[in-house]
Amino acid sequence: MGLRKQRTKYIFVTGGVLSGLGKGITASSIGNILKSRGFSVNIQKLDPYLNVDAGTLNPAEHGECFVTKDGAETDLDLGHYERFLDIELTQASSIMSGRVLRKLIDDERAGKFLGKTVQVVPHFTEAIQEYIKVAADGFDIHIVEIGGTVGDYESPAFFEAIREYASKVGRENCLYVHVVYLPFLGTSQEIKTKPAQNATRELRSIGIMPDLLVARCESKVNGHVRKKLSDFCGVSEKGIALLPNAKTVYEVPLTLEKQGIGSYISNTLDLKSRKPNLKKWDEVSRRATAKFDKKATIGVVAKYMDNQDTYMSVFEALKSAAWWQGVNLEIKWIDAEKIESSRGSIGAKFKNVDGIVVPGGFGSRGVEGKIKAAQWALKHKVPYLGLCLGLQVGVVAAARNAGVKDANSAEIQSDSPDPVISTMADQKGKEGTGGSMRLGNYPCLLLKNSKVAKLYKKKNILERHRHRYECNNDYRKQYNSWGIEAVGTSPDGSLVEIIEAKNHPYFVASQFHPEFTSRPNRPHPLFRGLIDSCIQ
Repeated sequence: MGLRKQRTKYIFVTGGVLSGLGKGITASSIGNILKSRGFSVNIQKLDPYLNVDAGTLNPAEHGECFVTKDGAETDLDLGHYERFLDIELTQASSIMSGRVLRKLIDDERAGKFLGKTVQVVPHFTEAIQEYIKVAADGFDIHIVEIGGTVGDYESPAFFEAIREYASKVGRENCLYVHVVYLPFLGTSQEIKTKPAQNATRELRSIGIMPDLLVARCESKVNGHVRKKLSDFCGVSEKGIALLPNAKTVYEVPLTLEKQGIGSYISNTLDLKSRKPNLKKWDEVSRRATAKFDKKATIGVVAKYMDNQDTYMSVFEALKSAAWWQGVNLEIKWIDAEKIESSRGSIGAKFKNVDGIVVPGGFGSRGVEGKIKAAQWALKHKVPYLGLCLGLQVGVVAAARNAGVKDANSAEIQSDSPDPVISTMADQKGKEGTGGSMRLGNYPCLLLKNSKVAKLYKKKNILERHRHRYECNNDYRKQYNSWGIEAVGTSPDGSLVEIIEAKNHPYFVASQFHPEFTSRPNRPHPLFRGLIDSCIQ
C-alpha cells in the first residue's frame, strides 16, 4: 500500500459495553477541537453492516439517512461530523461492509487475484485499509469511527484492519480512542467501572491498546473513577475523559478541551503545539443552553413518532435557527396517521402551534395526514416549511383546496386522474432499487423578489436532494389559480425546486433537503425564515 510515506495522523474511535453511547459525537468533538487548532481534519465512518449503504435502512430503527454533496446515502453520524466540523463530506467518508464486499467479489470475478484464495485476511482487511487511505489523503488528521461495539459478530475484520494499519503507517501516527459506559447502581449509590474494564480488556485481547478512554455516564463522577479506570484499563489518567450527560451535545468539544484532551492527543501524536480557538463554538454552546424571552412552538407532522434520530438534521436545523434569533423552541410531535384518521376539523391537532414542518419520507403511510396538515396551513395562514415530501404534499394540498379533489402523487396513487406529482423521467422503472434516486447537490435558480431569494440573498443556490418524484409540469400553469408559485427551479426550468404560497406569511416548500446544510453556527435560510415568521 505504500502507507509509510504518509504524514497523516490517524485517530480510530471504537465503542464498548453497548451501542448508542455517542461515538459519533465523540469523534466529531475530537475533530472539532483539533480543527480549532488549525489542523486540516477529515472524518470517516466504517460500518460493519452488510448493507451497501444506508439508503435502504429503516429510519425508525437506524435514524435518518444523511445525504452527502456527491449523493452518498449515509448513516446519521455523517450529519454530526458535518455540523461539528463545518465541512462537506463525500462518499469516501461512509463505508459499509456490503460496499467493500461487493467490490472484492467483482475484483475476484474479474480475475484480479490471479487465482489466489480470497480471504478475510489479508484481502478484506486490505480493502478496508485502502478506503481509509483514500479518504485520509491530503489531511493532517483523519478520524475513523468503527460502527457498533467491540465483540459484535460483524466487526472482527474492521478491528483487525485498524490494528494492522498502525504497523503500516507507524504506531506513533495512530491514536486509538475507546468509548465506554459507566453505569450507576441506585441501590448502592455507586458508579461501576467493571463494564468499561471488560470492554477495554476485549479490545486489548485483539491487539489494540487504547490511548484514550472516553467514559460516558449519566451524571458527574468523582475523580477517583479516573484513577481506577487508569489502573485497570492501562490508560494514562491524562488519557481518560469523563463525559456525563450534557445539556446539549455542542458542549462536548468544550468539555473535552477543559479536561486537556486536545493537548493530550496533540502530544501523543507529536503534533505541533497550537492553541485552540473555540470562541465561536463557545457561543454555539451558550446559545444552545440559553433561555430567551421569545418562544415558538413548531409542530412536526411525522409518521416515525418519538424518535428524534429519524429527523435528526431537521431538529438540529430548527434548533440552531431558533438560537440565533433569540427564540426558545418547543417541538411538538404530530402524528400524521392520527390526522389521517380524524373526522371533521383537525384544528385541535394544531392548537398552540406557531408553525408546521412536514419532513421528507417515502410510502403511503401517513401521507393523507400530511396533506391535511398542508391544507390547514394554507387555509389558516399558519407558517409552513415542507421538505422534499413536504413540497409534494404542499402542491397536492393547494390543488385540492382549489377544487382539484382527485389531486395526488403518483407514488401514492399510480392511477390518479390528477397526478400533480409524478415520477421523474429518468427514474421510471427504478422505483424499487436502492441508490438510484436523484441524489446529492443540484443547482437551483430562484425567482427575483421571492421570499426565498430574499432569505438566501442570492439567486443561484446549490442544495442536496434525495427524491424520485417531482412536480408534474403538466399542471404548472394552474399553480397561479391554486394560490402557489414555483419560485425555484432547475437552471433549465424543467424541475420545480421550491414553491411559495401567495398572500401567505410563510408557506415555503423545497424539493431538496435544506436541513443537511444547516450548521449550529450558521442556520439555513429557510429555517430562519420559518422561525422569523412564527414570532412576527
